[in-house]
Amino acid sequence: MGNYPAEPFKIKAVENIEMTTKEDRKEAIKEAGYNTFLLDSDDVYIDLLTDSGTSAMSDEQWASLMIGDEAYAGSNNWYKLEEAVKEVYGFDYVVPTHQGRGAENLLSQIMIEEGDYIPGNMYFTTTKAHQELNGGTFVDVIIDEGHQSVADHPFKGNVDLEKYKDLIDEVGADKIPYICVAVTVNMAGGQPVSMDNLRKVKEISERNSIKVMYDATRCVENAYFIKKNEEGYQDKSIAEILKEMMSYADGCTMSGKKDCLVNIGGFLAMDEEDLYQEATQLVVVYEGMPTYGGLAGRDMEAMATGIYESVNYEYIEHRVEQVQYLGNKLDEAGVPIIKPIGGHAVFIDAKEFLPHLSQDELPAQALAAAIYVDSGVRSMERGVVSAGRDEDGSHHYPKLETVRLTIPRRVYTYAHMDVVADSVINLYENRKNIKGLKFVYEPPVLRFFTSRFEPIE
Repeated sequence: MGNYPAEPFKIKAVENIEMTTKEDRKEAIKEAGYNTFLLDSDDVYIDLLTDSGTSAMSDEQWASLMIGDEAYAGSNNWYKLEEAVKEVYGFDYVVPTHQGRGAENLLSQIMIEEGDYIPGNMYFTTTKAHQELNGGTFVDVIIDEGHQSVADHPFKGNVDLEKYKDLIDEVGADKIPYICVAVTVNMAGGQPVSMDNLRKVKEISERNSIKVMYDATRCVENAYFIKKNEEGYQDKSIAEILKEMMSYADGCTMSGKKDCLVNIGGFLAMDEEDLYQEATQLVVVYEGMPTYGGLAGRDMEAMATGIYESVNYEYIEHRVEQVQYLGNKLDEAGVPIIKPIGGHAVFIDAKEFLPHLSQDELPAQALAAAIYVDSGVRSMERGVVSAGRDEDGSHHYPKLETVRLTIPRRVYTYAHMDVVADSVINLYENRKNIKGLKFVYEPPVLRFFTSRFEPIE
């Protein structure tokens, strides 16, 4: 193991957590239908379900809450948030939303027409759902390495430029309103996109009058990887890299619950005034006034503060390197994980971990349940359950069948990562004892959130 940066903060408040017994956890996961999303928080020891809205806020952010201006329109905090987005990301227009999927809904309704195609560097669950609900078809244009668990590529989130150009030739540029580029790519393992690739995607898009819209949820993590791994950026600040990244987009959706370091909130940002006017009309219907978008004034103030904090190098270095620490511990013990290790989570390769289970036996879902029973650590499935079904009702079978160990920002210590690693390693050494699962309840959309399962005997 190498050296990892110490926490760039000191602890000012604590929240007590308790370890339950294995028998308690067996009963809890059974009651939850073997779905970690349905567990009660009180039954969880270390919660790695998601990094969305689970970050610890700084003292300055907590202070920000106390100056919330809860006016229905024209809140002072809204202007602070607008200023932060313009300064840090560089977009001219901002529409606040209650969280990222609110922004996805606005973008999809405004830009997608029935029969359109939306290329992207691998699907994300809620993004794809909004695109399809508005009549679009998602088309995966990520490089092939993005679907390979151990491909040696520093930027596995890159758009395959030839796939993108082939799609334009096949369906016509007029049927592609925008390309959705995720920075980083969650489902590929938190993999980044290079600056060179972003620049070339923009060039192709401009030639064909196609807009470039980012899923910018973890864009600061992407900027960190560019600084570490792309030639010519080692001496640039995170803020400088981030601003250049955004210059190659026409807008973005943002879940403030990730890189903006808050527990709720998001926004849709863009450079085009006409698009902004359409968004403000819809945000009133779904979210609230264009100056609060479903958020309290205090939450907008905390998000503005978090945006500025997020580009601090010491913060983002510790954040990403803590993820690397957990991933390296598992890798050194022989546990199959997605490599390179990404910026927000360690993804266990459930196919390789549980080769005795077919994808129809839901190995990632089974492994997530087993990790919880073993140690009280809550993780989540990212495989066939998350991928959903096609129009004929058959499962989508993604090449990557993973369990995501997602690290909240500024919440856990390296000692907590040791507990997680020990549990996963123990299960790997006894992996043949893990049984598959089958559905007993399945909703039609975004089934991974609320489906229920039972063991296959």
